[in-house]
Amino acid sequence: MKRILDRLRGWARKLKRQTMVLWFCYQHPQTPWLPKWISIFVVAYALSPIDLIPDFIPVLGYLDDVIILPLGILLAIRLMPAQVLEECQLKASEWEKSHVKRPVNRFSAVIVVLVWLVAVGTLGAYFL
Repeated sequence: MKRILDRLRGWARKLKRQTMVLWFCYQHPQTPWLPKWISIFVVAYALSPIDLIPDFIPVLGYLDDVIILPLGILLAIRLMPAQVLEECQLKASEWEKSHVKRPVNRFSAVIVVLVWLVAVGTLGAYFL
């Protein structure tokens, strides 16, 4: 059991680090528009205090974190120019060593809440 928990912690640290790499990549002036936009969406989703599918929903609540986030990170990193990726990985390493608190993206939280409100409003209008 301890091995499984250690592997999960390592995986979570790696996701956190890759998210910060993308954070620096989307701010980098040499990042092309497609990887930049994918990075923006992935970072906004990862740093949002609210999930698209709330974690209290059994199984589905964690599937978004386990599937959507890693796939988005993988796609953005694959599209990122090697030079930009290397520079941003160095910045992410420096950030990790500095122990600075991770940023929180409140804008993405507002977007997620709006998506839920539209969904609830649409369902309410349909059933009423």
